[in-house]
Amino acid sequence: MSEARLLLLLLLPLSLSAVLVLAQDIEFVYTGFRGGGGGASNGNTSVSLNGVAEAENSGILRLTNETSRLLGRAFYPAGLRFRNATDGSAFSFSTAFAFAIVPEYPKLGGHGLAFTIAPTMALRGLPSQYLGLFNASDIGNSTNHLFAVEFDTVQDFEFGDINDNHVGVNINDMRSKAAAAGAYYDGDGKHDLNLKGGSTIQAWVDYDGAAKLLNVTLSPFSSKPTQPLISFPVDLSPILLDSMFVGFSSSTGLLASSHYLFGWSFKMNGVAQSLDLSALPSLPQAKKKDPTFTIATSVTGFVLFLIAAIGGVYLFYKIKNADVIEPWELQYGPHRFSYKELKKATKGFRDRELLGFGGFGKVYKGVLPRNKVEVAVKRVSHESRQGIREFVAEIASIGRLRHRNLVQLQGWCRRRGDLLLVYDYMPNGSLDRYLFEDPPKVVLSWSQRFRIIRGVASALLYLHEEWEHVVIHRDVKASNVLLDADMNGRLGDFGLAKLYEHGANPSTTRVVGTLGYLAPEMTRTGKATTSSDVFAFGAMILEVVCGRRPIEPKAQPEELILVDWVWSHWEAGSVLDVVDHRLAGDYVKHEVETAVRVGLLCSYAAASARPTMRDVVRFLDGDAALPELSSPPTDYDGKSPVGFDDFVHSYPSSFEKASSPSTARGGETAAPAVPDGRGPYSPLSPFSRVSS
Repeated sequence: MSEARLLLLLLLPLSLSAVLVLAQDIEFVYTGFRGGGGGASNGNTSVSLNGVAEAENSGILRLTNETSRLLGRAFYPAGLRFRNATDGSAFSFSTAFAFAIVPEYPKLGGHGLAFTIAPTMALRGLPSQYLGLFNASDIGNSTNHLFAVEFDTVQDFEFGDINDNHVGVNINDMRSKAAAAGAYYDGDGKHDLNLKGGSTIQAWVDYDGAAKLLNVTLSPFSSKPTQPLISFPVDLSPILLDSMFVGFSSSTGLLASSHYLFGWSFKMNGVAQSLDLSALPSLPQAKKKDPTFTIATSVTGFVLFLIAAIGGVYLFYKIKNADVIEPWELQYGPHRFSYKELKKATKGFRDRELLGFGGFGKVYKGVLPRNKVEVAVKRVSHESRQGIREFVAEIASIGRLRHRNLVQLQGWCRRRGDLLLVYDYMPNGSLDRYLFEDPPKVVLSWSQRFRIIRGVASALLYLHEEWEHVVIHRDVKASNVLLDADMNGRLGDFGLAKLYEHGANPSTTRVVGTLGYLAPEMTRTGKATTSSDVFAFGAMILEVVCGRRPIEPKAQPEELILVDWVWSHWEAGSVLDVVDHRLAGDYVKHEVETAVRVGLLCSYAAASARPTMRDVVRFLDGDAALPELSSPPTDYDGKSPVGFDDFVHSYPSSFEKASSPSTARGGETAAPAVPDGRGPYSPLSPFSRVSS
């Protein structure tokens, strides 16, 4: 062996050791991202971009644009060593970056961005709620070795998001280990921070490898607050590999936002340099007019202004009332109303025509000018994140359904951000008003209650077996049953409905619905079936018979869960004691017993033990003998339904309240709040529930 080769072999370990030391102490700062081609540059170092991410000439790095369901990423191009070669412990690291989120529609983000440390730049992540980090098959896997801090502007109940404006620490999953609403601290305390407000925000992510502590800090200013927004104890040693890539990932969903980066600093085993926001590129602002004009120019400008103003007012009202027609709207059968027609029908959507409101928006009474027919017009709010998707779902499903016990959709309208659905007007409002108002204005007689139960059962049989597709309603409950002029029950609110071919196997989806009506298997499988509708219908039957909600928080412990309370009376032979006391004993005994028994049969924890809706209709009509109740309709050990305790802590309850409109009838006293935070009339209002 030559002396030169021997010398090379001796020096090689020293060279590798020197590279690792440099990697451990690496530091870089980007004050803008300028460059072309496949990366944005800072001096001689580029940032690797993929997806729709691009560096603009101004130096702004735009991760996403206003295109739906796309993603954009930016990574430091070289892999960095994040672990000590001796003991495998994670190094300390620190980063600061300035970003802004500009939604396509005000207050409706879609979806967010994340600072991430990943084993590769070629992530197989999906857009929308996955932020380009994960996909449906790998989410939650310990083999991901992915760390992220998300800045999320959509509340996704699938992942337990706290709201639609939060910061979360994610490890191998989109379900955050720690989360906090957007805010920052200064000498005056805590201040809310709107992540999707379009303003520049600086974020700091600092990990102390020795203390095993992660801090996340936000501020709209250049200086770093002393108090972090999130302080989360965590050991990243098992998560981070020897070689990892640092960068950002962002995505859009059904709704879109533009996600911008203005600057970025990073330091291993040290504190990253804070960014001077005034020295960074920024989004263009509207230019101010030059105030210096000559008298002649001022006069001319004033005349031109008047002409432009008159023309502008005309165009404004013309465009304001213009309708938007998209290709998907041509596929559905219901009539398409003009916005001008609906505005006239509701007298300009004035408060005196307001029937009810909630998280979904508002419902107005209207009279169509052409034929003087009374209608209910649901106007979906701009703040409703799921508006467009649920709007389409209702048109696609209920628009083609025809049954005497279903609320009929007459048509729809879209005008820019406004989404409007037009339904038959139900003069007697929703069923829950008559069951839970205290004191009640009207007490439903037993004959009316039993007719309502049978009517809703007939409607569900039509949805499950008699229409061209199987329709799973997914939100059967008293507040979604409306009463027409003859007090007949009509099932409404198809915002969560799912359609399947007859004989098809329903796919797994997110858990949606209202606590107290959710079938226990939903907590395990996430699969909505006709049997889960049957379970909800059973809860509704017991509501109607007893005049109580499925979950009564103010009741005694033994009466908290309605189905358990009714079962205890059934076993004791005192089932008539559960009948609504407001009926004062005026009911048909065998009909009450039939209704209670059907309600308990539908409430069985095992889906296979529940009857079909065809069986239910036959039982209620007296065309088939009812089977005996041999065991409690709860879990096999007599406890609450499987997964119920989880829902108590994880999902909004069916008895949450919100005030009703106090000005809906010219200063009339506000109506008592009803379940789901609705007003006294609530036709088809999916937007106050867990979204699908």
